[in-house]
Amino acid sequence: MEKQRDRAQPFWSTAMVHKLILDVDTGTDDAVAIMLAALHPALDLVAVTTVNGNIEVEKCTDNTLRTLEWIGRGDIPVYEGLATPIVRPDFPTPRATKRDPKVHMAVLPVPAPKGRKQDKPAPIFLSEIFASNPNQITLVAVGPLSNLAATIAVDPAFPSNVSHLIIMGGAINKSNITPSAEFNIWADPEAAAQVFRAGFKKITLVPLDATHEALVSSDQCDHLRNLGTAAGEAAADIIMHRIKGYEANQPTGTPLTAPVHDAVCVAALVDESIVDTRFVNVVIETAGEYTIGRTVVDHEKRTTRPANCHVAFHANRSAFINMLTEIFARGPKPGTR
Repeated sequence: MEKQRDRAQPFWSTAMVHKLILDVDTGTDDAVAIMLAALHPALDLVAVTTVNGNIEVEKCTDNTLRTLEWIGRGDIPVYEGLATPIVRPDFPTPRATKRDPKVHMAVLPVPAPKGRKQDKPAPIFLSEIFASNPNQITLVAVGPLSNLAATIAVDPAFPSNVSHLIIMGGAINKSNITPSAEFNIWADPEAAAQVFRAGFKKITLVPLDATHEALVSSDQCDHLRNLGTAAGEAAADIIMHRIKGYEANQPTGTPLTAPVHDAVCVAALVDESIVDTRFVNVVIETAGEYTIGRTVVDHEKRTTRPANCHVAFHANRSAFINMLTEIFARGPKPGTR
């Protein structure tokens, strides 16, 4: 039986604050991840970059600005990135709002932003910020990997400057866009393939198999709303929207629940025990007639390819929910930004 944490004690340490940059396609679960990263005392969210994915990139940028301002963190800069995949402009992305209109939102239910995006394109910003801070910042990518591949193309040294790359994407035994592929990897498979062979020091992949073990329920949404904070209210609204969408289109098997994929990656940066990983080889399929975008995870060591990725096979639901609750109790009250 899982050992219960002492709720009087925080389950993170602020002795070392992690600097991170989030690369997002906001989206719904992206917004929860942004709020968690922006409010957690053990994290320093340096910037957010946006990419085409769940919705068009300009809408991702707008939603990201909305989210940050809603929780009083409009000081965090937002850089807009690629509007298409790097190779396949014919791929039907953004697809999520067409495929899952009840899960993703083109406009989040918080006020329009007063601020604006930065002028510099996201790949240029990523190259510069990591070059000037080598091995000091974690990159958490929770959308298609187009921005990362573009940054590698303009700056081959970029991977060596990233201390840790955490990716939400992929699937081992579970998928959500084709029978063999998860959306973020499928949406730009060539970009994902380039990232996995680029030589990043450490990659952690958090696939659907893990995030579906950290489901959030409607009762837990009620608890988040009752926190009386801007973050708690927004998280409750957004996650309830996801729950209704999953109930209608792709039930999780646990009634009135939904995964909040991207936030699990942020939580795992703070508390490594939230995910259970194995160091294995991962490559991305880009040529298969039926398997484009599949993350080929060699967890049974069927090849001699060297391990290159820490893959999360499981996630700790209770620890994840506890973190959301603790952190979303922080920040401003609704309407007091």
